[in-house]
Amino acid sequence: MVKEFKLYRIDIKYIRNLQNIDRRVYSVSPQIGKEYRPFLGVVVICKNQKYCIPLTSFKDKHKKIKDKIDFSKINIGGTDIAAINFSRMIPVEDKQLKEIDLKIRRHDSDNLIERKNLLKAELKWCNEHSEDIENKANVLYKKYISGEYFKRKKDCLNFIQLEEICKKYNNKG
Repeated sequence: MVKEFKLYRIDIKYIRNLQNIDRRVYSVSPQIGKEYRPFLGVVVICKNQKYCIPLTSFKDKHKKIKDKIDFSKINIGGTDIAAINFSRMIPVEDKQLKEIDLKIRRHDSDNLIERKNLLKAELKWCNEHSEDIENKANVLYKKYISGEYFKRKKDCLNFIQLEEICKKYNNKG
């Protein structure tokens, strides 16, 4: 059964630990303006390891890219508004996750309200396509772990090494 997805922020210290193994792990650093990067999760993969998949804003370079094993466009009303990059999904445990609060409050700035509304739309689309997202994540993961060759394998993070870092990180104090 497919679960309802939520959006999360990931602990910056944990991300930095993962980046020590693979520099392609998406940053959440405030120094480069990425502290608001949302991750879609939690997708439970093989060996009961939880993974979060990063969302990315839609860029011109995405116009030419078709949906494939490691990439999906989020399209609402005929407009591509974001993308899901499965090749950059990361292993997580609950203590690395902070759910993004999408409630609009009176004191929220117009910019924040706009961001929350966009995230709500992205999350709604993801939940409407949750079975496809979960299946795609699992297929990609299983192909990667099995050692099977597939065209986009070189674009994937090293899931095996990152799971080892996740275990070590979470066994600390």
